[in-house]
Amino acid sequence: MKLSFSIENWFAISSGLLNQAQWLAWSNKQNHDWHLPLPKLTKLPLLQARRMSIPSRLAVEVGLELIKETQVDFAIFISRHGELERTYKILDTLNHNQDISPTDFALSVHNTAAGLLSIIAKQAIPISSISAGQDGFHQGLIEAISLITQGFKRILLIDFDGAIPDCYHSQITVTVPAYATGFIISQGNTCEAESLVNLTNEVVPYQAGYPQSLAFLHGYLNKQSSFYLEGNKQHWLWTIN
Repeated sequence: MKLSFSIENWFAISSGLLNQAQWLAWSNKQNHDWHLPLPKLTKLPLLQARRMSIPSRLAVEVGLELIKETQVDFAIFISRHGELERTYKILDTLNHNQDISPTDFALSVHNTAAGLLSIIAKQAIPISSISAGQDGFHQGLIEAISLITQGFKRILLIDFDGAIPDCYHSQITVTVPAYATGFIISQGNTCEAESLVNLTNEVVPYQAGYPQSLAFLHGYLNKQSSFYLEGNKQHWLWTIN
């Protein structure tokens, strides 16, 4: 399978990283302190932000930044774990025979961030929400490119996740505790990827500890001509033209 598209704009938020200049500096460094505090968000209405989980705040903030001056035809939200912190809170509350918060219940679904972007931006954008394990970013791109071939001109793609509750740490290893990465993509060939299987052990995945979208952003900003990203059952060979 081959993917081909161009990036019209991008934006991302994570620990100690907010504007594009900071992310460009990050792409040229060996290491980053992911325990730095998250930047202060400025676009979310205060009353809405108080009810939202941290990953949803980051995702919606990224979306609001990218659509403030650009009309998009479709939005795709990708999250491996979704509202896991909120879901765990609900389960813990039930385990203690206590009443569940109506807010926690209403905002515990996987497409919470997608719906909130449409509400806060006051735009009726067609939206889908994807969870595909480690391969979420690439599965989101497959859907985005299929939409472009159907005539949609600009697709907003947002990949995000939050902190993992302690009880899951024996099963889930996380390098980046909370992040949101967003792109506006359109038809083109600036970025090309090909899925590959049965590679030799000599292939070293690029930035293997990062979520796929952050590893891609690192290679894209660092102007890597080609690099491999690790997937669930295959690698992806990326070429930046």
